[in-house]
Amino acid sequence: MTDLDRRSLIALSLTAAALPATMAAAAEAETMPLWPGRPPGARATLPKPGRKPTPEARITGVAQPTIAIRRPATANGIGVLVIPGGGYGFVSLDNEGNRVADRLAAQGYTVFILTYRLPAEGWDAQADVPLQDAQRAMRLIRAGATRFGIDAAKVGVLGFSAGGHLAASLATAYDERVYTPVDAADRQPAKPAFAGLMYAVTTLELPDTHVGSRENLLDRNAPDAAVLRRSPLRHIDAKTPPCFLVHALDDDVVPASCSLRWLDACIAAKVPVEAHILQSGGHGFGVQLPDAQPGSLWPEAFVRWVPRQFA
Repeated sequence: MTDLDRRSLIALSLTAAALPATMAAAAEAETMPLWPGRPPGARATLPKPGRKPTPEARITGVAQPTIAIRRPATANGIGVLVIPGGGYGFVSLDNEGNRVADRLAAQGYTVFILTYRLPAEGWDAQADVPLQDAQRAMRLIRAGATRFGIDAAKVGVLGFSAGGHLAASLATAYDERVYTPVDAADRQPAKPAFAGLMYAVTTLELPDTHVGSRENLLDRNAPDAAVLRRSPLRHIDAKTPPCFLVHALDDDVVPASCSLRWLDACIAAKVPVEAHILQSGGHGFGVQLPDAQPGSLWPEAFVRWVPRQFA
């Protein structure tokens, strides 16, 4: 067993320990590493797996990124790559991963929860590290579509906060070459069929960004060219997949302008788009808004919206 394999097993154990018993069992049942060996940009010393003692299971020290597969009782043939947030400083695995997967799987969706590498934990080309993992995840899902019981043409992405930035980056930079192909799976397309962006960081440009995400992905003194390169709002065009947006106007972490500007850009580029702008809800609510709030219905709206993109 290699050092990376040992670290990966430790990371998976810590992930399971952070979850309620039923979710831990589901997470352990079917988890797949993204890379056959050391991920791109790995240095001699890899991050040490860890977690912060919070209800949302904040995962850090991701040495080997993974996708956890959540299969529905009756599949509708559609796959969703779920990308939790965490400001690129941790992965909010429970709140914006497992709980979201539970809701989607109950509606027939096959869900793939991405635990991605954190760029500031010591990787070469750190600004590309999360996108490397997201592209690779999409390609692996499509390569295994038959095994997963899904249609390879019906695989999309749903990202939250900084995970929404990664989903937006995947939706606009799916063809950007950010790693050297490693096997046959990398011949698959990385473009998502649809993109759900939940209170997403769609730009790294000030003032319409989350500064922590920007600094963790790039650095405090990143040049303008690097900021623009990793600001997906700047790269929307007619080839961008259909988008589903949710954002609360009282979000005090990621400005609602991130979604409002994305909406405008999609309209200008004639990209199909649906937006749910909430009066209240704050940030990081995942699927946990109180039933009395209209925003609590976003999962139902999303699962109704997705099939319409294939009609």
